[in-house]
This record gives sequence, C-alpha cells and structure tokens, in this order.
Amino acid sequence: MDFTFSAEHEQVRDTVRRFAETEIAPLVRDAEESERFPKDVFLRWGELGLLGVRYPVEDGGSGFDKIADCIVREELSRVSQGFASAWSAHTHLALWPIWRAGTPDQRARYFEPGLRGERIGGFALSEPDGGSDIRAMRTRAQAVPGGFRITGSKLYITNAPCADFLTVAARTRPELTPDAVSLFLVDLPCPGVDVHKLEKEGIRASETGLIHFDEVFVPEEALLGGKLGTYPIIIDSLSENRVGVAANCIGIARGAFEAATRYARERQVRGQSIGRFQAIAHKLADMAADIEAAKWLVYYGAWRVDQGTIDAATASKVKLVASECAVRVTEAAIRILGGAGIMREFPVGRFHRDALVYVIGEGTSEIQRNIIARSLEL
Repeated sequence: MDFTFSAEHEQVRDTVRRFAETEIAPLVRDAEESERFPKDVFLRWGELGLLGVRYPVEDGGSGFDKIADCIVREELSRVSQGFASAWSAHTHLALWPIWRAGTPDQRARYFEPGLRGERIGGFALSEPDGGSDIRAMRTRAQAVPGGFRITGSKLYITNAPCADFLTVAARTRPELTPDAVSLFLVDLPCPGVDVHKLEKEGIRASETGLIHFDEVFVPEEALLGGKLGTYPIIIDSLSENRVGVAANCIGIARGAFEAATRYARERQVRGQSIGRFQAIAHKLADMAADIEAAKWLVYYGAWRVDQGTIDAATASKVKLVASECAVRVTEAAIRILGGAGIMREFPVGRFHRDALVYVIGEGTSEIQRNIIARSLEL
C-alpha cells in the first residue's frame, strides 16, 4: 500500500473537518446534556453527500472508497463521537445490507431516502442474552400467511428512539446455524414494537434503545432481498464496520490529544507551560506515537476493504488496536489536565467516556482476541 492520501481524500477531510467544527461543534453540548440527537443533521449530511460516501454514484452515493469513509468517521469523531455514532449506525449498519442485498423496491423505500437523510435507520442485532454471539439469537420471525411475525428483544440499538425504520436480524429456523438467521425491514412506529430510550454514560448525543417485538406482523416484502438466510451479509457488514469504528476511535483519540496539547501549552506553572515538564512531554509523546501507529493500521484495513481482501481476523486486529489506543490516549489526556480533566468545560472526560464504548461495542476486545486467536490455528 502507498501510505499517502490522494488529493481527493484530503479534500474530503477538509470538507468534513470544516463542517464538523462549524456546524456540529456548536450542537454538541446541548445534545450531550439532553441525550437527544438533532435529527435535522441527517438532512444536512444528505445534502453534503456524507451519507453516501461509501456507495457508488450509480446507486445514488458519492462514489468514494472505504478510505474516504474512514476519513469522514475520523473527522466527525474528533468533534463528537455521539454524532459520528448516529451517522455510522445509519449509513453503514442500517443501509449497507439493503444496498448489498435489497430488492429494487426495498432500495427505493429505504436506501435512497436514507442517503438523502429523509429516513433514519438503525440496525437491530444485539440482544439482552446473546451479546456478541449472533448464532445464539433468540428473536424469531415465524412465517405466517402473507408474511412473518417477529417476537423478541434487541438491546443497545443506536438510533432506535429516533429511527424511521430498522434493519432487524431474526431467527427464521430453530437450528443454531448461520443460514437460519435472516434480515427484515421494519417501519417505525409499528404496532407491537416498543422502543425504550436508554440513558448512557458514553456517546450521549446519539440515541440508543431497548426494543421489544411482540408478535409484530411484517409482510413478505419486508424480508431483505426476498430470501431467507442472510447471515453472511451480517458478517460482512460487521467485518467492514469494525474497520470503520476503528477510524472513529482514531478520531476520539485525536480529539483528546489535541485538547491535552492545547492545555499543556497554555497552563503555566512556575513561569512555564506544563508541556515543558518532562513528565507531561513524555505522556504527549506516547500519545502521539500510539495514535500514529493505530492510524496507519486502520487505513491499511480500509485499503484491504477496498481491495476486497479484508478478513475477519484483520478487521478484529484493526478494531482491537484502535479501540484500546483510544482508551489509553483519552485517559492520559485527563491525567494531563488534572482537576480540569473532570470538568465539563473541557472535552477530555467526554472523549474518555466515548472511547470506553468501543472496547465493548461492535464486539468486545475479548471477542476480537478470540477471532484473532482462531486465525492463528493454535
């Protein structure tokens, strides 16, 4: 891989950075405090083509690659991971399976308005008892005349409280096999679907929900692609998205590092900035090196996605390294700021809370290590 960004990539970065700093940054404090996402931002993202970054022009997207997708994630997360999380859950987790496997009608009803930000989506996969084990899924879709009835619960679903539709994973056969899991498109609100908004410590600007499905009827045309057994689509989506959320982690780490660096330059002790003290300077040096190493692993992973050679173990390595980097860097930022680090006037506490989400979400660090270990054929 040529470890440089193209002029087009740099233009994407500049555009998203300006947008994040001028239009998102002023909204962050209120969204964090209220734990309510300003839905109009989706329309603005649609106008700018940011919801379609990853998708081909002929399908209504902006025609960029996975590297550009990761740049968008990094720059959004540098300002607010809550906003980046809402963006990611919609444009990738909810829309990507529809783009990959949806029928023409499903694309017209969900994917196309989703790219414009006119309909907001969520991806209902995780469950209260199943955790990261997809094959232990308990939510079931029973075939009935004219369609299916969905029963079960989904937990920690980003965008659920503000979504217009959900891409829902459910078991369509009792066997614990991958081909027994299928995807459905469910409009919201819907009779029998109860969405309970959750209160969170991290990524508070995004809205997260617990969802109960009580014998919810959906027509046959709600089955993604019109066929059963779309588990491989879920796995492909998660592998690619693990590279994506790793870019989010780089953005979180960068935001915290930049805040800590500014503070170290401005805070005066004994007539000099604290950054001139070796203890602080070494912390910042470690943070800079940590971010740089993780950053290039992330963009290597993005390049592998674009080459069509990404595999589950590589995606897990990328996600593991970047998420753990974000936790280390954000904690170090709090230590550098000292007492100011736990004041809401400064963003480093928020960055640390958000970083902790990603050693759990999108597959815990332990799950990533399991996947990596299996690839070693021990």
